Amino acid sequence: MILNDPAVVAEVEAAFMVYEKALNENDVAVLDACFKDAPETIRYGIGENLYGFGEIAAFRAARPSAGLKRTIERTVITTYGDAFATANTLFRRESMAGKIGRQSQTWVKFPEGWRVVAAHVSAIAE
Repeated sequence: MILNDPAVVAEVEAAFMVYEKALNENDVAVLDACFKDAPETIRYGIGENLYGFGEIAAFRAARPSAGLKRTIERTVITTYGDAFATANTLFRRESMAGKIGRQSQTWVKFPEGWRVVAAHVSAIAE
């Protein structure tokens, strides 16, 4: 298994940045497309535990769009072979004064492309 093949890292970085742009613009259709449409897909958020793509999509459709813009830092993408990767980043939002957010994602490459199959978002005191 090749760890961090530059071509694979570039693919995952591109997918990650599509997600990041969609998040900042609250482009729900693109955000949904970044996640694997499957009952096994999980997203633990700051205030919610979402099991299955249906719960994730319903959450995104219902949440307010205000205060989603953020800046990211210390992003680390690690690839394992050519079809599995993790992406971890810290983020800051004006609406989260005194806190820093943490996000981890597990990405898998399917025939339709790279998709998040598990995600975790949390915030801690600065």
